[in-house]
Amino acid sequence: MKNFKLTIQYDGTNYSGWQIQKNAPTIQQTIADSIKIILKEEVNLIGSGRTDSGVHALGQVANFISAGEIDLPKFRHSLNAILPIDIAIKHIEEVPEEFHARFSAVKRSYFYFISKGKSPFYEKYSYRFPGKPELAQLKEISKIFIGNKDFTSFAKKNSEIENKNCNVTCADWRETKDLLIFHIEANRFLHGMVRAIVGTILRTASENYNSDYIKNIFEQKDRQSAWEAVPAKGLFLYKVTY
Repeated sequence: MKNFKLTIQYDGTNYSGWQIQKNAPTIQQTIADSIKIILKEEVNLIGSGRTDSGVHALGQVANFISAGEIDLPKFRHSLNAILPIDIAIKHIEEVPEEFHARFSAVKRSYFYFISKGKSPFYEKYSYRFPGKPELAQLKEISKIFIGNKDFTSFAKKNSEIENKNCNVTCADWRETKDLLIFHIEANRFLHGMVRAIVGTILRTASENYNSDYIKNIFEQKDRQSAWEAVPAKGLFLYKVTY
């Protein structure tokens, strides 16, 4: 048996997230079905983590076990030929049998894109926020999220995970002429966590609240205490580190 690691990019617009669901198109199902066509076998495709409906990926990672011999360059070419245009396999390699796309990961990072004004080129992949927050203010607010903290207030209420602690090692912003870009990196992320964080940061900046506003949200441990999540279309899974 051999273990194969895939690095994947996708536009999540037309999918109900990564994870297989009944009666809904998903990234995981689409790739697994395509692999079956080529290898003539069912594979258990394991992703590094779930991405929600409408969320994109620049560097999602997955792995599967196969008993057959695979010509990797040919397999990648064939897989990309079968997959729809909004999913691409960027790299494939054989990895040790113990490698697990989810449990072997040590860090994951996301980008969130906010467009400063109307643009046909950014509308599909960014959130056009009506306010005009200052970069320095956004950077200062984001520092509060760094560290090992309980992110219950920033996770969807239906999350079944009991341990809500995440160790955030980077939460920062940069600016281009047309975009504000949020970058966050952590050992793990909860369901809906990044979009809730971005929404809360924007609210804090817009209302000129001080750091006590966010500290109070952490202490409440209640999703209703944080601000509403920003739209999924601006969120990209950037990289998974092993």
